[in-house]
Amino acid sequence: MAKNDAAVEKRPNFFKSIWSAYKITRETDPAVTLWVFGPLVGIILAAIIIGLVTPISMGVALLWGSPLGLVAAMLLLVRRAEAAAYKRIHGKPGAALSALTTVRTGQWTWEQEPVAFNPKTGEMVFRGVGRGGVVLVTEGGNVGRAARLADGEVKRVKRVVQEAPVTIVHVGEGPEQVPLTKLSRHVTKMKPVLSKTETADVAKRLKTLGAKKPLPIPKGTDPFNTRPNRKGMR
Repeated sequence: MAKNDAAVEKRPNFFKSIWSAYKITRETDPAVTLWVFGPLVGIILAAIIIGLVTPISMGVALLWGSPLGLVAAMLLLVRRAEAAAYKRIHGKPGAALSALTTVRTGQWTWEQEPVAFNPKTGEMVFRGVGRGGVVLVTEGGNVGRAARLADGEVKRVKRVVQEAPVTIVHVGEGPEQVPLTKLSRHVTKMKPVLSKTETADVAKRLKTLGAKKPLPIPKGTDPFNTRPNRKGMR
């Protein structure tokens, strides 16, 4: 019973999470108020009008309109919150890793520090393992320097893992790069080539590589952790 009570106490309040997400989003996106409450009020007003001019009773119209308005408002808030979160971390060291943490747990595992970096110019390489193989995600201002870092890491990976494919993904806005906003989706869509057992074995062997001493990544509140709980919203 004590364990159950503790679990209930630790469970975040749904409405507090929504309000927190709204406040944080509003700091970056002041228009979020109009985007969220506009459709909510509009749908409820439409329901009232339907109740006045049609045989449908006002109660039935509101019974259908109010939940529909709330769902629309929540969906818009989630979208605006995601966009604001990407905006807040854009251009900061470790932005790629923050975006990759949105990938569903269990599909991929990511090293929480860069496995390679350029201390002078700031290019970094993050490594992940999943059913799609080994993925090296680079971030930084110069694609050429980031590519050379990634190529060096590919050689390190191949020393301990020969059978798993290694994919390099460059994050950025260039023609050969993946935008930060599409990074997690890009990785998730990779075709599975390893079984769950093989994935676990590859991850275990890569642990023996360790990592070069990384650049310090700024700590603080991860904007992606302030989003509303989607399961709870459902």
